[in-house]
Amino acid sequence: MNPTRPSNALSLTVLAVAGTLFAAAAHAQTSNVSTELVAKGLQNPWGLAFMGEGRMLVTERPGRMRVIGTDGRVGEPIKGVPAVDAVGQGGLLDVVTDRDFARNRTVHFCYAEPGMGGNSTAMASARLSADATALENVQVVFTQKPKVASRLHFGCRIVQAEDGSLFLGLGDRFQRMADAQTLDTHHGKVVRVRPDGSAHPDNPFVGRAGALPEIWSLGHRNVQGATLGPDGRLWTIEHGPQGGDELNRTDAGKNYGWPVITYGENYGGGKVGEGLTRKAGLEQPLLHWTPSIAPSGMAFVKSARYGADWQGNLLVGSLKFRYLARLVMDGERVVREDKLLPNLGQRIRDVRQGPDGFIYLLTDDRDGQLLRLKPGP
Repeated sequence: MNPTRPSNALSLTVLAVAGTLFAAAAHAQTSNVSTELVAKGLQNPWGLAFMGEGRMLVTERPGRMRVIGTDGRVGEPIKGVPAVDAVGQGGLLDVVTDRDFARNRTVHFCYAEPGMGGNSTAMASARLSADATALENVQVVFTQKPKVASRLHFGCRIVQAEDGSLFLGLGDRFQRMADAQTLDTHHGKVVRVRPDGSAHPDNPFVGRAGALPEIWSLGHRNVQGATLGPDGRLWTIEHGPQGGDELNRTDAGKNYGWPVITYGENYGGGKVGEGLTRKAGLEQPLLHWTPSIAPSGMAFVKSARYGADWQGNLLVGSLKFRYLARLVMDGERVVREDKLLPNLGQRIRDVRQGPDGFIYLLTDDRDGQLLRLKPGP
C-alpha cells in the first residue's frame, strides 16, 4: 500500500474529485486573456530569450537560432551554432541572454550534443555578433556525462542566478532512470556551473568522493521548465511517466525522488519500482499533475500588466492538453490552477515574461508561433 501523500503537496487529481477544478475552470473563463501573434513560421521552436529593444532570440529544435525583429519578422538562421543531434526529443533546445547582455552580448544555450557512445545534453556560451547574424567564440561550458544512445529525456532548461552562475535542468535519458539516484553521472540532475564551466564552489557535493561536483540536486526525471522565484530561489517542473508531473522548489543537495517515489506509473500501466509515493529523505513535490499535462516552460508573473491578482502567480505551459496553467500561489503553496486559453489548440513549449512586462509563449509545431498574452479588459 502506498504511503499517504502529505498535506503540503497538491494533487490535481484530488482537487478534480473535490470539484475545485470545476470552479477553477469557471474562473479561467472570467480571466478573459487572449493571445496576439508576434511571429509565425518557426519549426518546433523550443526556447525564447530577450535581447532588448523589442528583439528576441528563438531556437528551433532542428538546430537553428533566429532573431525575431520588432516587426515580428523572422531572421535568417544565425551562423555558428554547433552541430546538434536533432533526433527524437533532442536538438537545439533552450537559450537565455546573459544578465549583462547589453554590455557583453553573451548568450547561453543548450542542445543535444552528438559524440562517442551516443549523445548527451550540452550547454555552450557565445557572443552574438554586433549585427546579430553569427555566434562568435562559442565555448562548450558543460557536457552531461556519460553519453548514451537515446532519443529521449534531454531536459535542457537554463536559469542564470543572480551571481551569474548557470543552473541547467537535465533528463534521466529514459533507459538510465536509475542514474537519477547516483552522484557519479549527470543523468536526472540539476547542475550549477560558473560561466567558465567550472563547478560552482558552493555546490553541495563539491569534494565528496565519487560525486560529480557540478550536481546541485538529484532525483529528477526530465526537467522541462525552470525559473527563479520572487525570492531568487530556483523552481523547476518535470515530466512524470504516466502521471506524476511535478512542480518543485529545487534546493541544493536535495533528492526529489525519481524513480524511487513518483505519483505516476509505467506507460501502459503498472507501478514504477515499489510503487511508492513517499519515502523518508526524499522530497515531495509542491504539486503533481495526475494525469500528466506534459508541462513545459514556466514563469512567475512579476509585472503589473495583468493586474494585482496575477502578481506572484506561476504560469506553466501544457504540451499534452494545450492550455496555459495559471497557478495561484500563497508562498510555496499552490492554491488553485486556472486553465487559460483552452481553445488555443497548440502545444505550449515555453513561457517567459519579457522586459516589457508581457508574457510570451512559444508553440511547438512544424509551423510554430510566438504569441503575446493580452490582458483582459
